[in-house]
Amino acid sequence: MIGTVLRRELKIAFRNGAEIINPLWFFLIVITLFPLSIGPEPQLLARIAPGVVWVAALLAALLSLERLFKDDYLDGTLEQLMLTPSPLALTVLAKVFAHWLVTGLPLLILSPLIALLLSFDFATWWAVALTLLLGTPTLSFIGSIGVALTVGLRKGGVLLSLLVLPLYIPILIFATSAIDAASMGMPIGGYLAILGAMLAGSVTLSPFAAAAALRVSVQ
Repeated sequence: MIGTVLRRELKIAFRNGAEIINPLWFFLIVITLFPLSIGPEPQLLARIAPGVVWVAALLAALLSLERLFKDDYLDGTLEQLMLTPSPLALTVLAKVFAHWLVTGLPLLILSPLIALLLSFDFATWWAVALTLLLGTPTLSFIGSIGVALTVGLRKGGVLLSLLVLPLYIPILIFATSAIDAASMGMPIGGYLAILGAMLAGSVTLSPFAAAAALRVSVQ
């Protein structure tokens, strides 16, 4: 069941290329505008770059989050998925993983370009890549709960932001701290361990919480 839902989600995403391009385009625009606005000074860029990278990644994830369940809710597919013998939590897990493959993984692939634009050294770029690898799936899993709670609302985008953004703050703090530490030559294992623990917790709990929220929203 997970493989079937995953293939379906990826086919829909690649058929509608805007779902992939828009978050990436937004992310690149934000990353590009900061060096242009404050100047190419390496020291200043190194100081603000961790925050820039992660605020852009967070907003790009939030930009594509609302469509996670919305289209299926509008055309009735979500109700059909809820009636299948497979647990709804597994369906949610597959949909969230597909969302990350479409929105989070491309950010990771673009990380060398980010390093070039923001004048990162290798250690800092490696920290950026690792934090994106651990942090962006957590954004998708935590965001799925907010999407499930607001899927039945006509204009749930603002409410979704209010629900999800406070939960994203710890990820933002530890990810930017890891990149800062790497830029100063300090170990980042502790920060990565915390991000990994957040990812493990979100993968374990978020599908069940989102499935319960979907049942409430659909009813």
